[in-house]
Parts: sequence; structure tokens; C-alpha cells
Amino acid sequence: MPEEYIILFNANKCTGCHGCEAACKSWRNVELGVAWRRVDNLWYGRYPCVKSASLSLACMHCIEPACVTACPTGAIEKRPDGGVVMVDRDVCTGCQSCLEACPFRVPQFGTDGTMQKCDLCADEVDLTASAPPCVVTCPTKALWYGKINAKKKSGAEQSLKELLEAH
Repeated sequence: MPEEYIILFNANKCTGCHGCEAACKSWRNVELGVAWRRVDNLWYGRYPCVKSASLSLACMHCIEPACVTACPTGAIEKRPDGGVVMVDRDVCTGCQSCLEACPFRVPQFGTDGTMQKCDLCADEVDLTASAPPCVVTCPTKALWYGKINAKKKSGAEQSLKELLEAH
């Protein structure tokens, strides 16, 4: 079974500093109002025991990406070598079907109306030799980058879905 690239998030290590978000935005020159990686604050519990935790979220490059299936123009594809999900913004019509299909609500739409999202910096860095800037920047190592098998990746996807549904 081939392994695929992924960035895993450990909520226990995250301080909510937004360093990963800033690194992504700066490195990729992401426009104002768009976040390819975002840090959300999740609240849980009931008064008087209310707590919060930070969640660093970007494209999971899913085993079976719903965005690929939902795209009517074929603008989104999953690369066979490493499993990185890419979008061709020249083919995207901005219909937002991918956003509706994504269980993580990751797709973003900028001023040109086309979909954009994390691509693991696949065309910017050598993924076999270096982690993307968001991972390298994290001071607490709350983000981990590497390759894992499909079973583990599917488990990570499911865990994140459950976390988002609970909050």
C-alpha cells in the first residue's frame, strides 16, 4: 500500500500562536481574507467549566477527496505520487461545489473567484527533503509532516471530522 503525504496536528502541543498560519500566508503570498492554513479556536464544555483549544487546519489531502468528485470541471486532482490534492485555477469556474463537499470546509475563494487551498507547497519545496514552512515554523512542533499509509491517513481524517462535529 503506497504512502501519502500529510500534515498531522497535535492539539496538546498547540499554543494558538498562529505561526503556521502566518508562515503559509507569507511564504505563498496568500491574499488578504484567504487562509490556506487557519488556526481556529474551539470551545467546549458547559458553564462554569468552559474550555477552549486551538486547531490548525488545512487541506488533509484525503484518501478519497470529496472535492475531486464534486468538481464539475475536473479542476481538482489527486496526484498519484504522494497523494497531494491540487487545483488548476485556470480550469476552476468558482462554483464552490468543492466547498460544499469538503467535510473540513477547507476550500477558499479569493478575489478572482476560483478555488485555492493548501497544496503542501508541492511545487515550492522538495517534499522528500523538507517540510512545508507551516510545519517548520511551529515552535511547539504541534504540526508533523511526513508520509503515512492509507489506513493511518484515513484514521486521521476521521478523528478530525469527529473533532469538528463535536465543536
